Amino acid sequence: MKKIPFLFALVFLFTAVSAKKNDGWVSLFNGKDLTGWYQLNGQAKYHVEKGEIVGTTVSDTPNSFLATDKDYGDFILELDLLVANNMNSGIQFRSISKPDVMNGRVHGYQCEVDPSDRAWSGGIYDEARRGWLYTGELNPAAKPAFKMGKWNHYRIECVGSSIRTWLNGVPVAYVLDNMTPSGLIALQVHSIGKDVDPGKQIRWKNIRIKTTNLKPTETADVFVVNLLPNTLCQAEKEQGWKMLFDGKTTTGWKAAGQDKFPNEGWKVEDGTLMAVAKVKGTDIVSEEKFSAFEFQFEFNFAEGGNSGVKYFTGNGGPSIGLEYQVLDDKKHPDAKMGAVGNRTMASLYDLIPAEKQDRFTKPAGEWNIGRIVVYPDNRVEHWLNGMKVVEYVRGSNIYKALVARSKYADFKEFGMVKEAPVLLQYHQDQVKFRSLKIRKL
Repeated sequence: MKKIPFLFALVFLFTAVSAKKNDGWVSLFNGKDLTGWYQLNGQAKYHVEKGEIVGTTVSDTPNSFLATDKDYGDFILELDLLVANNMNSGIQFRSISKPDVMNGRVHGYQCEVDPSDRAWSGGIYDEARRGWLYTGELNPAAKPAFKMGKWNHYRIECVGSSIRTWLNGVPVAYVLDNMTPSGLIALQVHSIGKDVDPGKQIRWKNIRIKTTNLKPTETADVFVVNLLPNTLCQAEKEQGWKMLFDGKTTTGWKAAGQDKFPNEGWKVEDGTLMAVAKVKGTDIVSEEKFSAFEFQFEFNFAEGGNSGVKYFTGNGGPSIGLEYQVLDDKKHPDAKMGAVGNRTMASLYDLIPAEKQDRFTKPAGEWNIGRIVVYPDNRVEHWLNGMKVVEYVRGSNIYKALVARSKYADFKEFGMVKEAPVLLQYHQDQVKFRSLKIRKL
């Protein structure tokens, strides 16, 4: 009878040692067959070979996904993969596939596998939903992390609204978002056309997950895309960001050229600073002035909407300055005016057209993410939804030539003030702004 407690003690000790050794990690692949996985969407081939899951392209079929048979919310996922050099793929997580939603199409977060010159591996794409959330252009230092023709180690961390990725130990993407708190994990084989030769392969192994005792990694080591309106995470604060709009009041803002906020034309509604259409409005400016800075903002215009974000105003009047154009390119006539598209969305208004793709441009009623970067050496960048679309040097000869041929030609030293507030333009149209955040450089 005395041996039973002793056996229990041995079992308990063995279990404790094993748990400590595994540290909460659980394998998602048994190395023998596809137990625990099932296929969705396309008809690419999946099989097990040499302890690896192998995905093979099939011509003229949609994106294929080998999905887990259970959903995961908070987790850390690690795996190794080897992909053909000319093949695109991805790792779905917190994703959804329901017969009554999008005809059952898999949609949700995807960690990119991109063995191309673009080098966006580790970036975050929102499959069949919002498109790119974190492009490789937001963290160019991570582009060399992917090893062509070799096994690559991926790590995806989802804890609460924090979503982070690492590639071969290098931090890549950092997104704050709460659209999908849980969902399936899936291994993608990207679609190829009917005229493309099939048979390209990607291999996965050492697939494991941890779901307990998790804490988000909040180190301020990469650029953060925060999609939680009007908030700053700890990493953003450490990087020097601060809010210019609290989401509730007009504190910190006033009418351009005046000492107080205007009585009409603007209002705070549903966490946005909104320009009200067709009233007697005026431009508004931040009370604080800036010289070298980085400014992020989200904007959402009604159909046919027109507005802008101006900076370095003052030479010629309180509303005269450089402008990041906010415009419905499809419906507003100003998009076809000016020269070579220099009055379209995200352009340096009337000076430099934005070089953008339609898939990185959100239409009326959807939120776009704008970004203006002004470096201490007068280099300036405009960004739209994770892509740099304008680049110039303020005060350079090229800049002066552009100004001389623009509507600003008669304003002496146009755009060349040392410091100025940020201005939101009132243009008689409904335009909403939120998540206005800035840091000094």
